[in-house]
Amino acid sequence: MINIDFLTLRDFFQENIDFIIGARLQKIQQPTRRDFIFSLRNNGESRKLYININPQIYHLAFMTPKGEERRNITIPKHPPMFCMLLRKYLEGCRVDDARVIDNERILELFFEITDELSQKRSLCLCVELMGKHSNIILYDRETSVIIGCAHNVGSEKSRYRELQGGLKYIYPPAHPIKSDIPCLYKLLDYPPGTSVNEILDDYYSKIQEGVNVREEKSKLIAVVQPKLKKVNNSIGKINALLKKRDNTEKYKLYGELLTANIYQKCNYQKTIDVYDYVNNQNITIDLDETKSLKENAQRYFKLYSKSKTTKEKSQTMLEELNIQKEYFENVLYSVESVDKISELKEVEEELGISDTKPNKAKKEEILKIQINGFDVYVGRNNKQNDYIVSKLARDEDYWFHTRLCAGSHVLLRVNEKEPDESTIFECCKIAREYSSAKQPSKVGVIYTKAKHLRKPPASPLGYVTYKSEKEVLV
Repeated sequence: MINIDFLTLRDFFQENIDFIIGARLQKIQQPTRRDFIFSLRNNGESRKLYININPQIYHLAFMTPKGEERRNITIPKHPPMFCMLLRKYLEGCRVDDARVIDNERILELFFEITDELSQKRSLCLCVELMGKHSNIILYDRETSVIIGCAHNVGSEKSRYRELQGGLKYIYPPAHPIKSDIPCLYKLLDYPPGTSVNEILDDYYSKIQEGVNVREEKSKLIAVVQPKLKKVNNSIGKINALLKKRDNTEKYKLYGELLTANIYQKCNYQKTIDVYDYVNNQNITIDLDETKSLKENAQRYFKLYSKSKTTKEKSQTMLEELNIQKEYFENVLYSVESVDKISELKEVEEELGISDTKPNKAKKEEILKIQINGFDVYVGRNNKQNDYIVSKLARDEDYWFHTRLCAGSHVLLRVNEKEPDESTIFECCKIAREYSSAKQPSKVGVIYTKAKHLRKPPASPLGYVTYKSEKEVLV
């Protein structure tokens, strides 16, 4: 990444000076601790000045629609304190003057305001784009006293320059000017005539999108992986329990044998020898010597009933856990396979950890591919997979999915003619491609008519059962 330099900042300012000076600051927003949006209006035009003071991607630009979409900005319900401070002093005021400090990456916007005592005051909003020292400071132009900062700098962080409310604002120490400083926008490969602002917005919004995607992925993985681990541990425990010696049928057999031998009147004994007619052998059955033979038979029938119920409940629980496991594996696949912040936000909504209101999946959001004249739809997360099965799929359409492997639901839309084997195989290849299967091993891809799919009640998003399936190795 190429950092913004003072030459680029100066040229950006010169390019937009006619809009900046005299513009009214209509709205101030602070999506996160390190980025700000200042909505300005001048000469019948509105623009959003985006300022980022993140040490890794510090920059500023007037956002284009494409740049705003890439950044995928979410405004919090409760703005931070510094944002409230800026709104109190600056919202609704005009930019009276502005300048870029010579040989520094510092932009200053000056505002004439009227305070509570009806006194005129000149305030400066100072934007410092200086790596790890990047900051936004509001100070009084006449007294140089700081009113507030995006983040305070105490003596423990800087011995030369403290920044916090009540202290005097001073410029950072001057550094020797290098004559061979590369100019950011001239180093980048953009067509001639592209404005400095367009270059800044496009270049940094791409980088910011990548940073946001990585952060969002880490956040979602940190949520899903512990859930999947917990489910896998539960599956392991139940499987271990079921693999232990199963005495269910033995209890039933003992109860039947004791009932058949009640005539022997062997009551209140420790054991009884009987003939096992199932396995054609003589066996010894342990008895409770405090009970009669009939009571011992009833005891074994109760043990059989309890063991059978426990086994059935364990198997039901195992089926539910396997559904959850498949669901979380699909979520992880969705997180790891997409590269758009909007698609990751869909997963966030699906998991119920989003601050925004959940949106339903839409047809136009789903990946659409043309194969031999047929439309093929590919779901990239569980919301889209569920939409494909419940909304898009028609009875005669074909549904594809990798066997025993997390992946996308693939739907082949059938109109007038049936697809040939070549088309079916191409769809199997797509299902293989959009799955968590690792190359170069072969993977089984199952497919069936959509009419053979069923979504069980209360099952998670994207989960279906199927029948009459065929399998192809890809």
